[in-house]
Amino acid sequence: MTNILKTKVLVIGAGTGGYVAAIRCGQLGLDTVIVDGSGALGGTCLNVGCIPSKAIIHAASKYETVARAAAGGTLGITASKPSIDLKATVAWKDGIVAKLNQGVGALLKKAKVKVIKGWADFSDAKTCTVKTAEGEQTIQAEHVILATGSEPVELPFLKFGGDVISSTEALSLDTVPGKLVVVGGGYIGLELGIAFRKLGAEVTVVEMAERILPLYDRALTDPVKKWLEKHGVVLHLGARAGGFENGRLKVTTRDGEAIELPADKVLVTVGRRPRTQGFGLENMGVDMAGPFVKVDDRCMTSMKNVWAVGDITGEPMLAHKGSAQGEVVAEIIAGHDRRFDPVTIAAVCFTEPEIVSAGIGPDEADKETTIQAVFPLSAIGRALAIEAGEDGGFVRVVASKADHRLLGIHAVGQHVSELSNSFAQMLEMGAVLEDVAGVIHVHPTLGEAFHEASLRALGHAIHI
Repeated sequence: MTNILKTKVLVIGAGTGGYVAAIRCGQLGLDTVIVDGSGALGGTCLNVGCIPSKAIIHAASKYETVARAAAGGTLGITASKPSIDLKATVAWKDGIVAKLNQGVGALLKKAKVKVIKGWADFSDAKTCTVKTAEGEQTIQAEHVILATGSEPVELPFLKFGGDVISSTEALSLDTVPGKLVVVGGGYIGLELGIAFRKLGAEVTVVEMAERILPLYDRALTDPVKKWLEKHGVVLHLGARAGGFENGRLKVTTRDGEAIELPADKVLVTVGRRPRTQGFGLENMGVDMAGPFVKVDDRCMTSMKNVWAVGDITGEPMLAHKGSAQGEVVAEIIAGHDRRFDPVTIAAVCFTEPEIVSAGIGPDEADKETTIQAVFPLSAIGRALAIEAGEDGGFVRVVASKADHRLLGIHAVGQHVSELSNSFAQMLEMGAVLEDVAGVIHVHPTLGEAFHEASLRALGHAIHI
């Protein structure tokens, strides 16, 4: 007779949404089991996404700094020509990931969450069989939290394998490719493309839209485009990629011209899709919203006591959204009155320079009923002192004319990702321009640009 494990809460997927949900369930005294088949706790973000990519980006920036010092000097600093052992860099990155993996495991253990490694297959909404290294384990739960995440989109004419890679493989290359073609000019492709350009690769970007980062307004993306052009990254915009044969990628340009681009590696980053296949979702009786699992403002699906968090619930597909949803669901199961109804979910592009977007943008705002003000980083002492004031960076605020309530806050520039939490906090708290203006901002910091942008919207900026 098959041994059946019964539990109060069953979490499927140990990414940022799943493991946070499981830990919070454990903290609330709920008997919790988490199942993950990836082999490493932490999901995409920790293992092959947010964390490792930012590590590689950091290493690439360090290499670029030394390379600049070797090419005639910078800030009075000179150096010998640098070299890169990418295998050693990747090993350093892997060490960071391993440390965080262990940390997640320790946190789950502390919360008394039972971890089962293996792939789950649901026969109905509350019952699944997990194929583990020790054999099959059947689990029945009162509540199920789906946190299966997402996966890279594969193009039918550019299947992953060999020299056609996804972001996962790009983060584990042994050597810097001589020629890298990036298919997709969104944030993943540009983050990695810029990093490899800093490491010395010749980089070409092929994007079907007429401009890079099409989800952001042009004012935010122009400084990134200027960096790409200045550093020799070739852009084919309004272009379509085709097949890859004999080290050459076929491309149709916006003018209809057929060209071939030589490439040692082709990095395909045309988006991610929710992981809804392979675990018996079709047997669970949940409604779908297009490719995503449909949820309400409590993250509940159409099946009672089946919940979903993270990328499978829809855009924005961001790790911090999944984590916040995971906490909400855990507390609802424990009897708390919670809703997932954020004012904003800030997003960051770790490009060169960085981009932050929170709330509505200028293109969404009604010009007649809103105030918009921009303050350049070139007028901020801290920005100039760390070479972050000469790339066209700025902070922008969008507020209501009627009551000065902040509706959107955006920035582009070096290190502006560190301002994102302040932006989100102000929007979530319903702050008005006077609230920001009334906060004494520390000098010298980049955050002063947020203060000055708000003062400018009120008509009395000091430093411009």
